Amino acid sequence: MTRLILIRHAPTADTGKRLTGRLPGVPLTPAGRDAAAALAGRLATAGLGAVYTSPALRCRQTAALVAAPHGLRPRVRRDLADTDYGDFSGRTLASARRSALWRQVVSAPSRVRFPGGEALAEVGARAVAACEDLAAAHPGGCIALVTHSDVIAAALAHYLGMPLDCFPRLSPAAPSATTVDLPADGPARVVTFGIRAEDG
Repeated sequence: MTRLILIRHAPTADTGKRLTGRLPGVPLTPAGRDAAAALAGRLATAGLGAVYTSPALRCRQTAALVAAPHGLRPRVRRDLADTDYGDFSGRTLASARRSALWRQVVSAPSRVRFPGGEALAEVGARAVAACEDLAAAHPGGCIALVTHSDVIAAALAHYLGMPLDCFPRLSPAAPSATTVDLPADGPARVVTFGIRAEDG
C-alpha cells in the first residue's frame, strides 16, 4: 500500500479572489508561508519518502516547507499543475461567476472546457494518472503531492466513486492535507480530508 498525502498549497494574495491557474509568479503571502510552515510541522512525523509538486511558485514554496523536516528536495511534476483556464486566466472569481460557462462549471463540470485552455475532464484524468504513477513508483511508501484544489478534488471524486460532476462539492482549504491509501490489490481508501494545521 502507498499512502498519498495530497496537499493544497498555502494562500496567495489571489487565493479565493482570482483564477490564477498557470500564470507565472504569484508567491505565498507571509501569512501563507506561516500557514504552510505550520502544516509542515504537523506532517513532520509522517515519514515522507518523497515530495512532489506542481510547477507553480505557490506550490513549490509550500512543498519546500513540507519537505524540509524530512531532509527532502521537492520534485516538480507537470501533471500536478493547476487547471489551464485559458482565456479565463487572471479573471476575478466575481467576474467568472457572472459567465454562462461558470454556471456549467458548477452544474456539469465534466462538460466544461475553458476557452483556449483545458477541459475539467482532462484535469481529472491527469490527476488520477499522476496519483497512480507516483503510487506505483513508491510501493509501501508515504509521499506528498503539493498541488491545487481542482486537481485534488478531481482525484478524490474518482477514488470516492463519485461522478466528476460532483467534484465542486470537494473543496480542500489552503493549505490542507488529504490522505489517500492506495493498496496494490484493493480499493482506495480516503483516510482524511482537508486537515489543517489548526485542526485537533
